Amino acid sequence: MTASRPGERGSATLFAVAVVGLLVLVGAALGVVGAMVHAHRVAQSAADLAALAGAEARGRGGDPCAAAGRVATANGASLDTCAVEGFDVRLQVTVAGPRWLGQRHDLSAQARAGPG
Repeated sequence: MTASRPGERGSATLFAVAVVGLLVLVGAALGVVGAMVHAHRVAQSAADLAALAGAEARGRGGDPCAAAGRVATANGASLDTCAVEGFDVRLQVTVAGPRWLGQRHDLSAQARAGPG
């Protein structure tokens, strides 16, 4: 066992607390990044499925934007824009993203579907 110097007592505790604090901060940041990636994947999936539903409704003579809106809502997204260009349906959806430190980060995605 080594003798400690009087000025160094408790310095390991401060270092350990600093390291634990840094690990908590990095873990929280990685958690938010993971939540943002997940929300973006949800938004893109909802946009793709809604565009396909809209194109299918357009092909059957129905209302493509109404069909796309129903599918987007069923997949946890809100339909922002919907445009019919010939047989193609273009749209944009938004999903709620992670909330951190009171900030709001909603994510959107766009999709197009049609026969060509």
